Amino acid sequence: MPKIAIVDKMHQDGINLLKKNPKFECEIIEDLSKKNLISKLPDFDGITLRRGKIDSEILQNCKKLKVISRHGVGYDNVDTNFLKKNNITLLVTGTTTSTSPAEHIMFMILNISKGKDLYDRSVRNGKFGAIMHMKHQTFELFSKKILIIGFGRIGRKLIKKCLGFEMEVYVYDPFVDKKIIESFGGKKVSNLDDGLKVTDILSLTVPLNKETNNMINMKKMKMMKKTSIIINISRGGVVNEKDLNEALEKEIIYGAGLDVFEKEPPSDENPLLKNKKVLLSPHAATFTKECVSDMAIQTAQNIIDFFDDKLSDSMIVKL
Repeated sequence: MPKIAIVDKMHQDGINLLKKNPKFECEIIEDLSKKNLISKLPDFDGITLRRGKIDSEILQNCKKLKVISRHGVGYDNVDTNFLKKNNITLLVTGTTTSTSPAEHIMFMILNISKGKDLYDRSVRNGKFGAIMHMKHQTFELFSKKILIIGFGRIGRKLIKKCLGFEMEVYVYDPFVDKKIIESFGGKKVSNLDDGLKVTDILSLTVPLNKETNNMINMKKMKMMKKTSIIINISRGGVVNEKDLNEALEKEIIYGAGLDVFEKEPPSDENPLLKNKKVLLSPHAATFTKECVSDMAIQTAQNIIDFFDDKLSDSMIVKL
């Protein structure tokens, strides 16, 4: 009977799917310290992984391990080189993590374009009439140009929402054919710099790797309009945080929205925490009741399907 470690508690719907399956023995591990994971994980055949980092030092002791099922689509918290060398399968929740993140991007765009909580605060603070005389910039989304970097599941959900606001959508993704992008109503950008020069809103939905690390830095921000905004819900490190803070302070760009950070949680010294031109959220783009349940169910179902030899190829990460 395969033993499954549920590393970091996920939604009960996913836990129940595994615990009520007579083919598996399960244990929830909530102490995510390296010391505890080194001690506990060698006993298991499979792992579901939400938070927590599983590196080669942990994995080298896991001689029985056959599969890791990620609670999400990112896997920068797993040593993929070790998995590849040791023929351990890595799975992701390929079909459940697109709607909520796409909505989160729109939440950030709308929040910034309409002055964040400016209007709400003005009413609560007794400045109902004074708001019309304040210096503030709000703007319509109608006819604005958005550049979507990364046209996977989230990007394809996002484009529909942007077109609903009658925005002009550009897409930069070297791995997606022009005809596919055009079939969704977008325009393919072959050169990133060309796209940055014309865009009003930049949205990033890419994995963190050698190509995307520090992808948006000061050099790139200086190409953008002074009225532009940057939204990053993908991974911290794709946008250079130091450069972003400086670009906002010097009015090189207008605003930004971040759901992810280079270090999570960000340190108290991170200047972006005090910068009022950036909207922040705690890596919460998938934190809707529907998404957390669906992700947990698919994380568990991937484990079940793997051992039943019924797994869809779309859930397997090609290492």
